[in-house]
Amino acid sequence: MVDEIKKTEGKIETKESEKKTEGKIETSEAKTEVSKEVSKDLEDTKKESSTKKKVEKKVTKDFAIANGYSLKISPKYSIFICKVLMGKSPENAVKRLEDVVSMKRAIPMSGLEVGHKKGKGMSGGKYPRNACIAIIEVVKQVGANAIVNEIEDPVIVIAKSNQASAPQRRGGRKAKRTHIYLEVRSRKEFLLGKKKTKRGKTKLGAKK
Repeated sequence: MVDEIKKTEGKIETKESEKKTEGKIETSEAKTEVSKEVSKDLEDTKKESSTKKKVEKKVTKDFAIANGYSLKISPKYSIFICKVLMGKSPENAVKRLEDVVSMKRAIPMSGLEVGHKKGKGMSGGKYPRNACIAIIEVVKQVGANAIVNEIEDPVIVIAKSNQASAPQRRGGRKAKRTHIYLEVRSRKEFLLGKKKTKRGKTKLGAKK
């Protein structure tokens, strides 16, 4: 009898252990299924994000601008400096202004009562060093913006100087303040714009 009881107890224990192992296997299988589903969801989200990134293209502009606000320079001199910058690349424009700062080349100022300077076609000119130093920074900024916008062969198309609101100094005199605006485009657009303006012009007195 004792042996039979022991045998029955052993059978019950084996059945319980089998049930436990089956339960563990089921839980492990459920966990693996959940982990597989989570990994699939992550892969799907990654694929969606990658496709979105591929679709979203960089919005590049075909021009670049830079502004210099309330610069402590003469608005009269800055007009002539802007004329010199027109049609030049930012690098060449910086070199030209650096030559003025080092007193190698003057800025032509025709129309003003200014002494003659050396150079071809130079009737009268000056070396406005402070104005050139201030405008060099704006030109460098335009060049950097042109690189960011991926403009090929950039050229200064617009160079404007406007008089800014100036504070009053001692004795009632106003200080000199100037706004500078520079715009850069590709050389092709610059040349096409020149051709269009030439075609659009009509001679005075010409019959239509």
